[in-house]
Amino acid sequence: MKQYKRVLTIAGSDPSGGAGIQADLKTMSACGCYGMSAITAVVDENTIGVTGVHPIPIDFVRGQIKSVLDDIGADAIKIGMLHSSELIRCVKETLSAYSIHNIVLDPVMVATSGDKLLQDEAIHTLKSELITFSRVITPNIPEAEILLGRKITVQEELPQVAKALSCNRQVSVLLKAGHLTDKKLVDIFYNAEDDEIMELASTRVDTCNTHGTGCTLSSAVASYLAHGLSLNDAVKHAKDYIAQAIIAGADYKIGKGHGPVHHFYAFWE
Repeated sequence: MKQYKRVLTIAGSDPSGGAGIQADLKTMSACGCYGMSAITAVVDENTIGVTGVHPIPIDFVRGQIKSVLDDIGADAIKIGMLHSSELIRCVKETLSAYSIHNIVLDPVMVATSGDKLLQDEAIHTLKSELITFSRVITPNIPEAEILLGRKITVQEELPQVAKALSCNRQVSVLLKAGHLTDKKLVDIFYNAEDDEIMELASTRVDTCNTHGTGCTLSSAVASYLAHGLSLNDAVKHAKDYIAQAIIAGADYKIGKGHGPVHHFYAFWE
């Protein structure tokens, strides 16, 4: 019998479909994987902003994760919005019972709209409990600034920042440069397992349709790791996927704010 490449996303929902669980599942499907989900929060949001966050009870999140992994299992896991210290510890403790190496953490703290999604006290817990438990983290510039406790202003800093975020080579870091203003967008991937820096350049696209780009990229990395690609190749493929999804999505108008990328650009226009 055939076997799917299985990816579990542990994250919040987005009723407008551009970010969160919805974007994760679209990405996993587009990247040839069987997507599964454990919802951590029901978020009231759209392309304009976040109106409210309704947390799912901790035990119920744990139950969702166990139900999926005990029955179906997973080749990779993507972790997104975890709003509290208690939830962060719950997710780590639950996953510790399973031998799943490919864990991709998107340290979601601020939405594309600028709305804050993580409680202040949870930032320390994320740093101390979950970052080094993961194989790859995918912070953007604002998230990297929060984790480092200082501002990041120029492209040239990014390799050193990525290394600093690796916690002495305990986790690989895909540092996204989209919030900088350089005409050429160069993300930095620090492969902590090989102690190598890789530059991932792409053309900056003039578009407001960037809602859910972080969710999409991290889910793509997890998907390609589930397919058995090396760290470097998984990140390269994921970078190409999000770049093409942004380009294709720029032609569309949806919502009144930051619209989504085109997750299925390879399948329909």
